[in-house]
Amino acid sequence: MSDLLRTMALSASGMKAQSTRLRHVSENIANADTPGFRRKLVSFEPAPVRTGEPALVETGRVRLDTSELPLIHDPGNPLADESGNFRGSNVDLVVEIADARQAQRSYEANLKMFDQARQMTTSLLELLRR
Repeated sequence: MSDLLRTMALSASGMKAQSTRLRHVSENIANADTPGFRRKLVSFEPAPVRTGEPALVETGRVRLDTSELPLIHDPGNPLADESGNFRGSNVDLVVEIADARQAQRSYEANLKMFDQARQMTTSLLELLRR
């Protein structure tokens, strides 16, 4: 596999991993007001390497944030106990928006790298045709 194709495979694996991360961030934001919802965390791991293949990245298992769920006092809520409290979600919108922005920028960087490798491959083929 040529270096340009390896570069394209590497950037494609990065884009796939970042899109998975962005999907979970979106789920977290969508469920920010869901009582008892725990934030989903995504980790990145190196993909199994085959001989002659680039070291790709993939997402690991999705984990749930184990931090304490906030106690919310709302006696009118149907989920409230006898003291008027229920457990909210541990999603912090500021953190989720920052994670989304970071995932978006990483995706864009991988996309630019992919596009550069594609343009270089196209230019190389044009030179070889002459």
